[in-house]
Amino acid sequence: MKNILCYGDSNTWGADPAGGPRFSWPVRWPGVLQRELGDGYRVIEEGLGGRTTVLDDPLDDHKNGKTYLRPCLESHRPLDLVVLMLGTNDLKYRFSFTPQDIAAGAGVLVRLIQASASGYDGEAPRVLLLVPPPVGEQFSERFAVSFEGAKQKAPHLSRHYAAIAQEHGCAFLDTTEFLRASPLDGLHLDAEAHLALGQRVAQAVRDLLE
Repeated sequence: MKNILCYGDSNTWGADPAGGPRFSWPVRWPGVLQRELGDGYRVIEEGLGGRTTVLDDPLDDHKNGKTYLRPCLESHRPLDLVVLMLGTNDLKYRFSFTPQDIAAGAGVLVRLIQASASGYDGEAPRVLLLVPPPVGEQFSERFAVSFEGAKQKAPHLSRHYAAIAQEHGCAFLDTTEFLRASPLDGLHLDAEAHLALGQRVAQAVRDLLE
């Protein structure tokens, strides 16, 4: 049995862009990943709305991805692979992070995973770094103020995340090549996008672990 941890934000948690309840497990991309990979794998979903890479949010407590990552790794060990998809919330206006800063934050998390003993026999698990899905051209009223300027920054994330993956020798998947945020809120994935993401991650996992 291979154990895979999916560590992310509301797009891993499964927030519905239509404003309804959370998507069900079979619809969310970790659930799709589990179905695609089958019984030889156990997919562990660790998504939290508002989670950042390394930032403390003064308006939304306990959302720093670095703070929770180490206990999360220890809780779920032994792990074969950590799929890391964070950075969207770092785009918020109040943080003033550049795309390079956001990628560097993701790099801090990659290093933390690689320095951990949360794999087998005291080794570290492998890492698959995902570029966060692109934001939409227009945000819903709920997100427009918080994410002011995000659509100008987001397109630059891919090259900086690719550089981080190369620097740290981890696997890499650019979700901006096949995903789009729902036009309903400009931020979250719809059911079709969850399906596409789960399928593409499944292929990347097979390439890495089989």
